[in-house]
Amino acid sequence: QVQLVESGGGLVQPGGSLRLSCAASGFTLDYVAIGWFRQAPGKEREGVSCITRTGSSTFYADSVKGRFTISRDNAKNTAYLQMNSLKPEDTAVYYCASARQYYCSVQTELYNYWGQGTQVTVSS
Repeated sequence: QVQLVESGGGLVQPGGSLRLSCAASGFTLDYVAIGWFRQAPGKEREGVSCITRTGSSTFYADSVKGRFTISRDNAKNTAYLQMNSLKPEDTAVYYCASARQYYCSVQTELYNYWGQGTQVTVSS
């Protein structure tokens, strides 16, 4: 059974940190890019970050650049999103997804497997 499972979300105060994990089962992430997306209430899903198959190249949305770091451990079939200096506007459901290709893109139509999402709430 092909599955992506996110974990690590929760409630954090502004300025705090969270580390999201995305574990794949039933298939290997070795050959594809991985993306992180988020969707806040009433807003469209947006691409936050992505990483190439080898991890040699990454992309970050302007809104998270310098605060978030994407990484992957192919041996563990897992990807991560380290989120620092969190702001209330980062509040959203965060999704990881595996791409159909090896290169990095945040176009949602290029991703074929999606996790169920994990809630991140930044509030004092």
